[in-house]
Amino acid sequence: MAGPYPPHQPVGGDGQPFPGSYPVTPYPAGYPAPLPPPVNYPTPRRGRALWWAMAALAVAGALIAGVVLLGGRGSAGGGGFSDATAKSAIQGYLSALSDKDTETVARNNACGMYDAVKDRKSDLALARLASDAFSKQFSSAEVTSIDKIVLSSPYQAQVLFSMKVTPTLGSRNAREQQQGMAQLLRQGDQILVCSYLLRTAAQY
Repeated sequence: MAGPYPPHQPVGGDGQPFPGSYPVTPYPAGYPAPLPPPVNYPTPRRGRALWWAMAALAVAGALIAGVVLLGGRGSAGGGGFSDATAKSAIQGYLSALSDKDTETVARNNACGMYDAVKDRKSDLALARLASDAFSKQFSSAEVTSIDKIVLSSPYQAQVLFSMKVTPTLGSRNAREQQQGMAQLLRQGDQILVCSYLLRTAAQY
């Protein structure tokens, strides 16, 4: 009668099974049993992180393209920084310096904050000094060309321009052709000259 133990297996003198003999196991026929169903593991986080990174790059690229497009439209016209609008704004500022129109000079130098300033004495005093310094160099100045416009934003630009000037007697700047730089700010339908720098002289 078969019991719970395997039948006796013949062994040799050293206690080892005879070659060619195999142990008899109590396991039923057909073992091993079928494999268990596969386990559904979650999607690796690395793949998800890569997908989110690609999506973020796509959004950032779209935003940069929009900013560049807006800047380009602003420089093309419609109140932006075209050669014509930049030339008109700079010419108005130089004429105000030449004519000693201190209020116009101060309004430009305040870079959009002039109307909100309560005490304008210091602004007008600085504008008067700038006008006096300009008048000692030139009796007149005419903007002849806009050489370069560099946009900082759709509302700010740095402009390199050329001008034909009439030097005053005794002025060290005897050349009739001069180059200058101006920082422009577009506020509504108005363009202000926040600062002006003569390339061959000091800043005014």
